[in-house]
Amino acid sequence: MKKVLVTGGGGFVGRSVVKALCQRGVDCLIVGRNRYPDLEKIGAVSCVGDIRDQDFLVRSAQDVDTVFHVASLTGIWGKWSEYYSINVQGTKNVLTACLENSVSRLIYTSTPSVVFAGTDIYNGDETLPYAETFLCHYAHTKTLAERMVLQASSGSLVTCALRPHLIWGPGDPHLIPRLLERGQKRQLKLVGKGDNLVDISYIDNVAHAHLLAADNLEGSHSAAGKAYFISQGKPVNLWQWINTLFQDVGVPPVTRTVPFALAYGAGTILESVYKISFCENEPKMTRFLAEQLAKSHYFSIENARRDLGYAPIVSTEEGMKRLLNWIRIP
Repeated sequence: MKKVLVTGGGGFVGRSVVKALCQRGVDCLIVGRNRYPDLEKIGAVSCVGDIRDQDFLVRSAQDVDTVFHVASLTGIWGKWSEYYSINVQGTKNVLTACLENSVSRLIYTSTPSVVFAGTDIYNGDETLPYAETFLCHYAHTKTLAERMVLQASSGSLVTCALRPHLIWGPGDPHLIPRLLERGQKRQLKLVGKGDNLVDISYIDNVAHAHLLAADNLEGSHSAAGKAYFISQGKPVNLWQWINTLFQDVGVPPVTRTVPFALAYGAGTILESVYKISFCENEPKMTRFLAEQLAKSHYFSIENARRDLGYAPIVSTEEGMKRLLNWIRIP
C-alpha cells in the first residue's frame, strides 16, 4: 500500500484504521463530512464530502491503490431511505470510484448482523447464510452492501469484508457511553436468562484486522471475495461483562430482569407507536434489541487466523484497563 482512502475515517473504527496506516507511513486520505485536524497532524489528508456524492468519491480516489470503506449509518432505528442511501447507494458509489480509478483493493467494514436471524449462534463461521428477514434497516442494508462488495471482487479489483462484533475501547462514542448513561439512570434491565454469550472486539484489534486484510489482498489474494468474523477470540457473558464494567466505574449493577418474550412484545408495541406517530427518536426497546440482549451470538475467527494471520494484539483484560483509564480521565 502506498496511497489509501478511508471512508468514515473520522469515526471510531475509521480513525483507528487511519492512525495505524499513518504509523506505517502510508499516504492516507480521509473521506468524511468534516476535517479532522488531529489526524491531519499525523499525516492524513481530509477530503470533505458525502459518500452519496458519486462524483466527489471518484475525484477523491484518484491515484489511490487501496480503499477501506468504513463509513455507514449505524443504529437500529430510522428511515429506510436514509439507511439505503448511505449504506447501499454509498457503497455503490465507492465501488464506482474504485473501478473508475483502477483501485486494486477494497476492504469493507461489515457486521455479524448480516447473518443474525433471531436465534442463538454458537461459534458460527462464515458458512452461515445471510439472514432473510430483518428487524432493523441497519442489518438489512449492510447485508445488501456486503453482498455487493464481495460479488464485485475480480482480477482488477479484489475485495473482502470484515465483520467485527461489538467494538469497544477508548474513544468509543457509541456502545460504552450509551451503556454508562443508561446504567447511571437505572434504565437497563437484564433481558432473558442472563446466560447469553457474545463476541466483543477491542478497537485496536479491529484496525489490525483491516490492515491484515489489505496485506492479504496485496499479496496472496486468498481473502478475495470472502467475509471474516473478527473478535477477541473468546466470547463473554454479556451481562457479566456489563456489570463488571459498571462495578469498576461506580455505576450500579443491572439487577432487574425482564423475560425475553415480554421485552420482545414491548419492542413490537413501541415500534408500532413510534412509526404511527412519526417519532424519529429510537424506542427504548425494539424487537432487534431484545434479541441482541437475550440471545447468544459469537463466532469462530479460525478463517481469519488462517487467511489473514489475525489474532488479537490486545487482550480483553488489557483492553479493559485501557478503557477504564480513558473513562476516568476528567
